[in-house]
Amino acid sequence: MTWSIIARDSATGQLGIAVATQALVNPYYGIDGLALLREGKSPHEAIAALLATDSGRESRQVHVMDSTGHFAAHSGKDCIDWFGHIAGDGFSIAGNMLAGPAVLDETARVYSAGEKLPFAERLIKAMFAGEAAGGDKRGKQSAALLIHGAEEWPLLDLRVDDHADPLRELERLEAVSREHWVPFRNFMPTRGNPAGTSDRAKIDAGIAAATTSRE
Repeated sequence: MTWSIIARDSATGQLGIAVATQALVNPYYGIDGLALLREGKSPHEAIAALLATDSGRESRQVHVMDSTGHFAAHSGKDCIDWFGHIAGDGFSIAGNMLAGPAVLDETARVYSAGEKLPFAERLIKAMFAGEAAGGDKRGKQSAALLIHGAEEWPLLDLRVDDHADPLRELERLEAVSREHWVPFRNFMPTRGNPAGTSDRAKIDAGIAAATTSRE
């Protein structure tokens, strides 16, 4: 896969990305782009600053979202066909080396229709739709899912490498995370509650209650 969706969940304010590597990667785009957003730059300003110092900009593809859900994107003219990017209500999708534009269109359609789904499941189902529309024309090998909330640490950080069916494995790992990690993270330290909850009985009860509610 070589396309991604970044989105802001309107119900929770969570920010998420389901991704595979984009074009010829410049790893500093992520590092410097986040720093620019923290300085108060808009996504458009951040991308402009990144491109201005990169002579390889026409081989890059990048899309940026800020914490309010505003987006900007760049797809260099030397990216490999099919390539492009689209944006919708609360999401941006970009890709290259794709079977065609239907990959992005189907990813967008399924994400838009999934308002009632939990955020992580919604992102994964959207990527499945893009894969069904042809996905990466070279085949599939890796996938990742990252979701952030109000804290600096991620609510979910999953990655699958060198796998015959990476999205299916990502889906499995996300389901496993709901068994323990998702309820456990409610007891983790936060900026508002620096100690979190250390009472193991309360933690175990919370995990058990979450398990029961899913059954």
